[in-house]
Amino acid sequence: MKKLLTLFLIVSVFTACKNDAKTEAKMSENGKTIEQNSELRTLVGQFIYYADAAVLQTRNDIYGVIINEKMHELNDMAKAYKKDPTDYVTVQVRGKVIPKPEGEEGWPFRIDIIEIDNVKKYESKENEVIKLNGDAIE
Repeated sequence: MKKLLTLFLIVSVFTACKNDAKTEAKMSENGKTIEQNSELRTLVGQFIYYADAAVLQTRNDIYGVIINEKMHELNDMAKAYKKDPTDYVTVQVRGKVIPKPEGEEGWPFRIDIIEIDNVKKYESKENEVIKLNGDAIE
């Protein structure tokens, strides 16, 4: 009886750990999946470039953006959604996350933008009003 119980326990552990979700991986030209091919990460957040400083703020982190041609391309795309130069825009980008060199000021990580996936207007919820039974709550 103990052997049967042990065997049942082992089989149930292995079947519970099995990953049945089969997805088609996008393959690149060298036969690796996109995730295996590079160190690129997709980040979604609010982007701002002002006075020679570029920042990307995600839900959990803040990244300094390396100023290069791709960052300037992103900024040019963002201008269409800004009223003031200090306005944020919501972006989705892919890039390399690089630790900040020791001895330099700034955010702990930087992002070198490689691909720009999406740019849209930042929808601030700062002045949003919720109404409950006719009473306004700000």
